[in-house]
Amino acid sequence: MKIFKWVKRIIIGLFLLSIVLTFTYKWIPVPFTELMLKRYFINGSKIEKKWIPINSISNSIQLAVVSSEDQNFIKHHGFDFKQIQKVLEDQQEGGRVRGASTISQQTAKNVFLWDGKNYIRKGLEAYFTCLIEWVWGKKRIMEVYLNVIEFGDGIYGIESASQHYFGKSASNLTKAESATLAALLPNPRKYGKNINGRYIQKRKIWILKQMRNLGGTLIYP
Repeated sequence: MKIFKWVKRIIIGLFLLSIVLTFTYKWIPVPFTELMLKRYFINGSKIEKKWIPINSISNSIQLAVVSSEDQNFIKHHGFDFKQIQKVLEDQQEGGRVRGASTISQQTAKNVFLWDGKNYIRKGLEAYFTCLIEWVWGKKRIMEVYLNVIEFGDGIYGIESASQHYFGKSASNLTKAESATLAALLPNPRKYGKNINGRYIQKRKIWILKQMRNLGGTLIYP
């Protein structure tokens, strides 16, 4: 039937598009994300962003987000199955609901997909996570991640965040400043309004401790 032929063509087309986009973004900056567009058109938020290469990003902030968001980032291949198992066990025991998304998964979702928790979106997230792990590698994933994530209302990417909160380039961030910015990530639009608040300062101390435990420097394979 014609409808099945069209469905087949659409699926093949989307597959080829995903490959093309993944290889394209291996080399060129990601111009925008679904979140940026949603914030701009629905919430009327400004878009403040500036793409910089990873060589211009302090190693401290790279280590800080790993310490805060995904401590096995260098070791895993996109998914931290031990962390997923731990989260499931905590939920079964009545603990608080929390995510287990890796930096790779967050990057795949931010760059290629929309926000949501349905099975289709999660399945596509897994697909794109495997794809960028294979095509980009860890260093490029970190570069893209730090250039597209939200650090406050309308503030995207580490360079804009560094300039906004500390008036300096991301290449000059100290460990304490890096830990402060990493502490914003659970809810940047909320916590970015007061980076000296009790929660951020408490979380900053925890992140600094984790940074020391991870060796004080992020080394890529």
